[in-house]
Amino acid sequence: MKHWKTLSRKLVYNNPPWIRLEAHTIELPDNRLIEDWIWIDTPDFIIVVAQDTQERFLVFEQTKYAAQGTTLAPVGGYIQSGEEPLSAAKRELLEETGYTSEDWVELGSFMTDANRGNGRGYYFFARDVSKSEITAQSDDLEEQVLRFFYH
Repeated sequence: MKHWKTLSRKLVYNNPPWIRLEAHTIELPDNRLIEDWIWIDTPDFIIVVAQDTQERFLVFEQTKYAAQGTTLAPVGGYIQSGEEPLSAAKRELLEETGYTSEDWVELGSFMTDANRGNGRGYYFFARDVSKSEITAQSDDLEEQVLRFFYH
């Protein structure tokens, strides 16, 4: 398989560390050119599927700016500069829920929009999470309620 080639990049918008938009000129494997291909550069992120010792899944019921009403979501967040994905997952689980785990399974990493960028997601399963003595101190802007679901 042949790969697409980036011939040029033009900065459209930059708001570090959250987002950088570029317009690329790309060449397809069949030599066609596409100008102004939008590239979205956002930080890599983690998602944690967390299950406690009672086999309940920890999920947030929350509001999000782009979604009407409430949504359900697992623990997640951006990876900080220089941070390893597993370290970010452990940090986010503790910060957002006040829970910790000693049993982590790496589920893989995936691009959510491989044609446009959008950062890479690293996915983890945290088994046997337990409440820490540290209180959750999330810096998330949305209103969140931690819920427990049986599978």
